[in-house]
This record gives sequence, C-alpha cells and structure tokens, in this order.
Amino acid sequence: MIFDTRPCTLGEGPLWHPERQQLFWFDIIGKRLMTRSDAEPGAGPEEWQFAEHCSAAGWIDRDRLLIASETALFRFNLATGMRHDLCALEADKPGNRSNDGRADPQGGFWIGTMGKAAEKGAGAVYRYHGGALRRLYTGVTIPNAICFTPDGRHAHFADTDLGKVWRVALDAEGWPASEPEPFLDLAAEGLNPDGAVVDAEGLFWNAQWGAGRVAAYAPDGSLVRSVSFDAPHTSCPAFGGPGMTTLHCTTAQQGMDAAARAAHPFAGMTFAAREIARGQAEPRVALSR
Repeated sequence: MIFDTRPCTLGEGPLWHPERQQLFWFDIIGKRLMTRSDAEPGAGPEEWQFAEHCSAAGWIDRDRLLIASETALFRFNLATGMRHDLCALEADKPGNRSNDGRADPQGGFWIGTMGKAAEKGAGAVYRYHGGALRRLYTGVTIPNAICFTPDGRHAHFADTDLGKVWRVALDAEGWPASEPEPFLDLAAEGLNPDGAVVDAEGLFWNAQWGAGRVAAYAPDGSLVRSVSFDAPHTSCPAFGGPGMTTLHCTTAQQGMDAAARAAHPFAGMTFAAREIARGQAEPRVALSR
C-alpha cells in the first residue's frame, strides 16, 4: 500500500523512531525531511526544508535527530527546527554529498558520501562515534546498504555502482575488526543494491534500484523472498509500525523521463507492506556532547 503520496525526486533514509512510533525519511534532491504522524489525532504529513542536501538520520532522543547533510553531521530539534553542527562532513568537497547511513548498535553512526554526479570512486564511508568522525573506506562510487546484524558483530555496506555488498566484522566498540568480505555480488543478475536493513532474525532486506522490490537474503547470501512495490526505483527499506512488522520503502523519480513517470504514477512515493517480518528497533545515537 502507499504510505505517503508526496512524490520524492530521490526518497531515501527512512527511519522508524521507536520513541515517537513515527517514520521519517528524506527527499535528497528536494532537500527536505519528511514524516507522517498519523498516530496522533489531528496530525498528518509534515516536512522540514533545508538549504542543502540531507540524506540520513539517527535518533538521539524524542525530539532530536542526528542528520547527515552534504557538509556536516548536525543535531536537529524536531520541536524547534534548530540545527547544531557537530562536525564537518567533506565540507571541502562541494562536488560531494552524503548518501546512505544508519546508527549502529554501539551508538555510533555510519554515513556514506558520493559525488553529486556519481563520479567513479569519489565517495567514502565514515563512522561518527565519541564526538569524532573517522573515515573507514575510500574509493566508493555510490555507498549504500549500511546496516547491522542484531548481535552488533557485523556491518554491511554496498557500492551500487559495482552491484556488490560487503560484510565486515566489528569489535566490541563497533569499529571494523577485519577487512570487508564479499557478501552479495548482484551484478551478474543486473541488480543494483541500494539501501538495506537487517531484521530481528538476521535476514538482510535490500532495496534494489530499478527492480521495484526489496529482497531478503539469508546470512549465507541465499535469496529467501522478495516484496514488490509499484515503483521501479525502490531505494531504502525500514521496519516499523505495530510490532515492527511493517516494511516501509522509499522510492524515487530520479532518472525517469516523462513516459516512464506516466507509466509508473506512484514513483517517488513511500510505501508500506504489513506483516512482512519483524524488524529491529533502531538504536539510539550516543552523543558525547
């Protein structure tokens, strides 16, 4: 079903806030944060406009999010609309912006960057933890699929341009403890791994750009099932809703000409499929200040 009818040029970064029981997501190209508050009487669609591209968030407490933009990681107050920058994020690279990101179980926040025109190898993957930002991986073209296993012992990330997803072991503090290992190579199938999330049972749910679906893979990389949505460019999933059993998915209109948009009138909208699997609650971002 359609969860929200507002079309996004590039919907991304869905976050189910466990304290608010509310979904937040971004239209990166539209430079806006979006949400629905249907659980609250009299509430409904709401959005905040920014002056730069923003793409991903983690929750700090009920009213504050950590948001990744094209120049910074900043604390954002939903109640007041106030922004407080925590650190720069490739602010010296005006041709780059942030892309996919997610909080890890140890309270850190991982974020990928990329060229605004998807220039080859222009991006990187970072982790923010303890008040400092550390670059983990370089030479990435379109970083995506940042997500974590329920036990917090492994992270995943993808380069959509290569059609590949990696898995990396983490230490007790959430830092990489080894070199990334191949997890999925979808290039031969012509699939483009976009955003992803791991459910409570350890299945890796991956939105696949151009395929109109979110596909679930077992820890051994075998395909378990897929859920289709009525928009070709599925971009990122998030579990939420009662019992964390609703699979939300953002989509995009980016790259679609007038004929393609006419053929897919729901492209760019945000979807929800109920009773799919049980997700994990998103961990809180722990700030040192």
